[in-house]
Amino acid sequence: MEEHAEEYEASLKRVQESLQAYPELEIKILPGSTHTAELAAQALGTTPGQIAKTLCFLADGKPILIVACGDKKIDTKKWGRAIEAKKIKMADAETVMQITGFAPGGVCPFALRQQVSVYLDNSLKEYDITFIAAGTPHSALPISAEMLEKVTGGIWVEATK
Repeated sequence: MEEHAEEYEASLKRVQESLQAYPELEIKILPGSTHTAELAAQALGTTPGQIAKTLCFLADGKPILIVACGDKKIDTKKWGRAIEAKKIKMADAETVMQITGFAPGGVCPFALRQQVSVYLDNSLKEYDITFIAAGTPHSALPISAEMLEKVTGGIWVEATK
């Protein structure tokens, strides 16, 4: 974390500033890494399913985000049909940074560097609260599915296997 401390601090600050309109939402700073659903679940004392992962894809070359439960796999064919995209592929780390302003493992689905369509997988509705990354691999934001939709402007889809 030391080598990325300034970068993470700026990312976290951007997320905190974007939440000013939602004082009931409070970011948790964790001592260990949360850059995978398994690590985040351990740090938060929950299951990987309750950890929401935010992934960046290119749909017909256009960047998009999907937020889904950490124990689910994205079905790009199903999701592609749902959003009428012919080809969906995972974005590389450099593209993720460029588009979102967040490093993989800490991608928050809002406070993005560029405006990007955000899709929310229906799996998120299985929990009262899920934990999303808050801009760093050492932070998490507990949030309900309804509030996540409100904050991100996300569109609900069926995108997981």
